[in-house]
Amino acid sequence: MRTDAVNNVKDTVPPKVDFGRKVLVVRASRGLSLRLALRTAVACALLVTVASVIAVFALGTGEFSIPPDEVVRALLGQEDGAARLIVVEWRLPRVLLALLIGSALGLSGAIFQSLMRNPLGSPDVIGFNTGAFTGVLVTMVFVGRGYWQTATGALIGGMLTAAVVYVLAFRRGVQGFRLIIVGIAISAMLASLNEWFIIKVDLQAAYAATLWGQGSLNDLGWDQVPSVAAASGVLCVLLVLLGTRLRTLELGDDTSAALGVRREPVMIAYLAIGVALMAVATAAAGPISFVALAAPQIAARLTRAPGIALLPSALTGGVLLLAGDFLALRLFAPTQLPVGVVTVSLGGVYFAWLLARNSRG
Repeated sequence: MRTDAVNNVKDTVPPKVDFGRKVLVVRASRGLSLRLALRTAVACALLVTVASVIAVFALGTGEFSIPPDEVVRALLGQEDGAARLIVVEWRLPRVLLALLIGSALGLSGAIFQSLMRNPLGSPDVIGFNTGAFTGVLVTMVFVGRGYWQTATGALIGGMLTAAVVYVLAFRRGVQGFRLIIVGIAISAMLASLNEWFIIKVDLQAAYAATLWGQGSLNDLGWDQVPSVAAASGVLCVLLVLLGTRLRTLELGDDTSAALGVRREPVMIAYLAIGVALMAVATAAAGPISFVALAAPQIAARLTRAPGIALLPSALTGGVLLLAGDFLALRLFAPTQLPVGVVTVSLGGVYFAWLLARNSRG
């Protein structure tokens, strides 16, 4: 009887084991090592190459065109005069910020989608992005408009929104789908609050908030690069210190508990890092939609790895925002569009396709 039952289980649930995946192992000192699937390593190298090519074109095109070879020499410090001034002083900060902010958004989206096991689990869909916008609006009106003021407001607004969504979605634990539904409802409420807030404040503050709310890199420069890089770097270090617990959570509640991972505290820690990454991006450039939603899914299709890969998602986010900003600058030149307009336009098509695909599934 027992033998038949075991045989039936074996017949109905065949094990899926992939013995063909090649793994690249990079060993460092003191016993540290990095294991990376070969296809993932190739995908990361491809993304870095694409980002480099787009960056060279972005640095060389505009009202003053510069050939790619001169752009490279200017970056290497082998060019002086006008070429160095245009490439390094004027255009390079925007390219670096596009890569940094896009990577932060891609990494944030990967964390949320991994925790919720759902491709719609993105901070801009759930409402954390809208909550950060609310925090920045309050800060702009009552405190000031400096980077650290808006960063603090975005972080507080995003964290408070995350806490409200988490509490409302908690029923003997938090399920990804329930968190998404509650987040969409909270996002709609906060969006209405933001509109009311903009109408009620004075005209100058409302104008500044409306421009910032479109999501743009137009007024950013070298002053913002160190702060965005430092904040993103600290959060990435914290993410590394958590180890492989995110991948363990993807195995399910029972399996992760059996492996010694306490789900709720670890999930809260990852949620905090994901919200903070989104807040860093929002504080610098405003709420930029759909990069966090699309980057992890594109990276998953490039790597074909099980689960959501963090590094490819971050690189994909950087490439997407850099390409979007390049289009925003060049499509209607000399008029500069906010990059958020481009990402919303392209992301809306992707969002409709993703919904249709999930409905068929």
